[in-house]
Amino acid sequence: MIRCRTLGSVDVSLDDGPAPANLLWRKNLALLVYLARSPKRSRARDHLIGLLWPDTADVKARHSLNVALGVLRDCTGDRGISTEADRIRLEAGAVELDTDQFEALAAAGDWEGACGLVRGEFLEGFSVRGAAEFEHWLTAERGLWRTRGVDALVRQADVELGRGRAAEAVALARRALALDRNADVAVRASMRALALAGDRAAALAAYEAFATRLAADVGGTPDAESVALAERISRERAQPRHLEGAASLGAESRRAPLVGREGELEQLGEVWAACRRAARAAVAVVTGDAGTGKSRLADEAMTRARLDGAATAIVRAVEADAADPWSGVFGVARGGLLDAPGVAAASPAALAAFAARLPEWMDRFGGGTASRGVAADPPGRALREVLRAVTAERPVVLVVDDAHWTDRDSLLALVAAVRDLASAPFCLLLTRAAYPARPELDELQARVGRDTEGAVLRLGPLGADALRALVRWAMPQYAEHDAERLARRLARDSAGLPLLAVELLHAVALGLDLDRSAAAWPRPFRTLDQTLPGDLPEGVIGAIRVGFRRLSPAAQQVLAAVASLDERVPSPVLGRATSLGARELESALDELEWERWLAVEPRGYAFVARIVRDIVGGDLVTEGQRQRYREAAASDEGRG
Repeated sequence: MIRCRTLGSVDVSLDDGPAPANLLWRKNLALLVYLARSPKRSRARDHLIGLLWPDTADVKARHSLNVALGVLRDCTGDRGISTEADRIRLEAGAVELDTDQFEALAAAGDWEGACGLVRGEFLEGFSVRGAAEFEHWLTAERGLWRTRGVDALVRQADVELGRGRAAEAVALARRALALDRNADVAVRASMRALALAGDRAAALAAYEAFATRLAADVGGTPDAESVALAERISRERAQPRHLEGAASLGAESRRAPLVGREGELEQLGEVWAACRRAARAAVAVVTGDAGTGKSRLADEAMTRARLDGAATAIVRAVEADAADPWSGVFGVARGGLLDAPGVAAASPAALAAFAARLPEWMDRFGGGTASRGVAADPPGRALREVLRAVTAERPVVLVVDDAHWTDRDSLLALVAAVRDLASAPFCLLLTRAAYPARPELDELQARVGRDTEGAVLRLGPLGADALRALVRWAMPQYAEHDAERLARRLARDSAGLPLLAVELLHAVALGLDLDRSAAAWPRPFRTLDQTLPGDLPEGVIGAIRVGFRRLSPAAQQVLAAVASLDERVPSPVLGRATSLGARELESALDELEWERWLAVEPRGYAFVARIVRDIVGGDLVTEGQRQRYREAAASDEGRG
């Protein structure tokens, strides 16, 4: 059998070794590939003569064809080629092309395997002089396989992104662009992968370069979908300018890749895709102890939904919210719904409910509803009506982080929204801990997979493979035995919790010596939430100290203030407490959010993890500092 690689520079071999030199003659090779790519692998003699020997006398051309066929028979065996009347056929098993393998893999949905065959243009660099018809065919085949190759690379990039592997997706998207520099689908894959890798600037630069190239090459412009994606990416969070040029990748940045949660992210992606495709409500619940990465997983899923064009809103509950009726619903209203397309189409009574409580809603809708004497809906009904109006325009993803701290009224309103919007593209994503017990959440969770579309994901500690992957990311310079030793130590000191593992690696990258810390952790049957900072290994506490000292002075001050004040602190309060100017405060908050110390929603800033708040507040802030922050915030508020 002849084996021929055509997707890239041509490469030919036989079952028993390399191809003979005469098989590699251009017209012999052209005849082989052309026959193998023909319908039923069969062509008429006259057609082949006109294709490859158009300007040669008939007798000489027929002789040349017979000689070429003789070379192919020598390589395939007497039964490899058959002739019937005036037709020539390659028999089954005579030749194997990589394009045949590609088509089989693509049909099976094995895009990773198909991508492995794409090494460049079809018959890259190959041509046959004086054979214009063959060159026309070759041009068409190159266009066909360029499109198929780009499609496979982009599909696999989507698969990698679905698993949280942004770096792999970026590499695949770049290969797609190298194959077709003017393909909108390829530049979108590149933009999306770069944005999800946290490099918004590179994503937008890729779009600008593509637009410039398209105008120069074909006088065209990016399609509407590419333009829309660029606009969505431009609204994503960017790396703070004062951190540009500093370490933004690797363990020094604390922005670790999503390791060990690929399957869970893929499940969330499937729930969202089904919700959007079928226009049916869905619920995803992510459960796990503190430090297992629930919030990070939800953030990743929400970012992907935003890039898909969804309207998104997020509310992050804190413990005090549980006793504050309707705080969750009003938090959702402030968490992104006001800016969603279609919100103005909600009923006046629904708009009035939020305008009565929220200044930003009053500024936009209050005058109209007040002038007509509209009676406001109850908050739960108002939420459902606003969501109904928005989902009529585009799909909605609503994230409730730490839903176990959400007040009962709001939880019941969310359950009712899922019920009443069953035929709308509405996806509710909840993160929760098992404790405290919340019957409302338990009931909703029990319905998932029965009468409610969606999935329940339970996060546990990272396994050994995931911890080794984190070490390879953080310490690429380590030899294998050193990396394995660090991974074992990481498993001991972090108990496999991603939060603590990343903190430790961040500190090790900045010089922390783990050998100086002592006993293993945690104590049996105790979670991170049940563990006092003093019970943590010295390495963990030391890691957070190292990371804190690495922050800018303004960021240190803001973080200390957040640790000294309430669980969630609005930025104006932080300005009063720290006496920082508006620009300096904004820069510090951007740094803390980018480096994943703090999470933000319209109601204020809170620590991503309570245990980190406890360590900063108890170990890095003195009682005198804490008192001064509280007095400054309270006294200035009173004067205001």
